[in-house]
Amino acid sequence: TVAPLREDLPFGARISCVTFETLEDEGNRALIRETFEQRGVICFEDIEQSGEMQIAVSKVFGPLKDHPVATVERTDEDIVPGVIVIRSDGDGMLVEVEGKQLVTWQPWHFDHCYQNELNYAGVLRAVQLPGEDGLTGFADGIQIWNDLPEALRARIDGKDIIYTLFLLYNDMKYDTEGLKVLDDADEAIYEFAATLPRALHPAVWQRESGEKVFHLSPWMSFGVVGDETPEGDQLFEEVWDAAKRVMKPYFHQWQGTEMVVWDNHRMLHRGTGSSPDELRVMHRTTIKGDYGFGRWEDGGQLATRWIAEAAQ
Repeated sequence: TVAPLREDLPFGARISCVTFETLEDEGNRALIRETFEQRGVICFEDIEQSGEMQIAVSKVFGPLKDHPVATVERTDEDIVPGVIVIRSDGDGMLVEVEGKQLVTWQPWHFDHCYQNELNYAGVLRAVQLPGEDGLTGFADGIQIWNDLPEALRARIDGKDIIYTLFLLYNDMKYDTEGLKVLDDADEAIYEFAATLPRALHPAVWQRESGEKVFHLSPWMSFGVVGDETPEGDQLFEEVWDAAKRVMKPYFHQWQGTEMVVWDNHRMLHRGTGSSPDELRVMHRTTIKGDYGFGRWEDGGQLATRWIAEAAQ
């Protein structure tokens, strides 16, 4: 059965009664894919919580893609590669937002922006949950674009944005108001990030079905292509501030009985973080598939070296 994620949202769906048996029916699989194309986010409700089921659901949308960074934690389950662990246990980046200390807090972003190719989708499920917080937010790039002021749309349409793998919050150029970094990640990431070319992605792109998608991430962004100036930074900030004002986000409160898949080409997502004193563990799979508009700034000369190192 298929229902809206929330009645007042222009995106998202809830799907129930998904089992290994129902997934064997190609009609059901086609319905899931069609719903995903139309709605951008699906919450599979009351679904078996296992690595095998997560893989089965993931493969409805396409083949799995392993995470491009070799140091990211993987599961030790005897299933196909590609399931990573997102662990919040007080170790790592610690921030303070609105007076509350949080780990695994993440700003709005899209995945693998630091690559020339984007993954198609991500599938997430909760393994262990904290007593509070730990929500995952989703915002629709189609809705944001449609509701942006026309003057700002004209200024950002056709612009490309520069992204790199500098994950440290102290490196963020944009959208930092109200964020206090208490303990950033291991600075060894600098050494790895410095070996990578810069990736370029359009701030706005158009789907084959005709809709334009606002697809701009303040995290790991380092400027507007051809305009790495204070004026270019001001444009970025103005557009992003307007995007935040018009976006209609959905924040998923995890129950431990569901899986959520989102379209990485269309949706922005973020993590609200949780207490450093409580353990939160999520398992995530990544689906292959590229939208075709990203590129390396240097034409990929450094990318060959990076791919080889990531494979190790």
